[in-house]
Amino acid sequence: MFEETSFLVPTNYYIILSAILFALGVGGVLLRRNAILIFMSVELMLNAANLAFVAFARSMFNLDGQVFVFFVMTVAAAEVAVGLALIVAIFRSKKSIDIDELHSMEG
Repeated sequence: MFEETSFLVPTNYYIILSAILFALGVGGVLLRRNAILIFMSVELMLNAANLAFVAFARSMFNLDGQVFVFFVMTVAAAEVAVGLALIVAIFRSKKSIDIDELHSMEG
């Protein structure tokens, strides 16, 4: 019979996955010109940080990391609401969400 601990994934794998996701998010923020894609890349970076918090909390048998994840998810939900509202308002006024075209925010 298998032991229960034999199916645990090492914490290093979670941290490596988190670093890859964070790097993809940074690349998306730096390389993309579409505001929605930049917005999605920021969310990807937040989720990478959440994965690292949960991985460390699991490895230390502590729930503090999961409490941080709850707060990060709350802030991310508020960011989605405000960010999408701003993107829609800018699109209605400028007819574009291309970052290069929005370098000046004058009316």
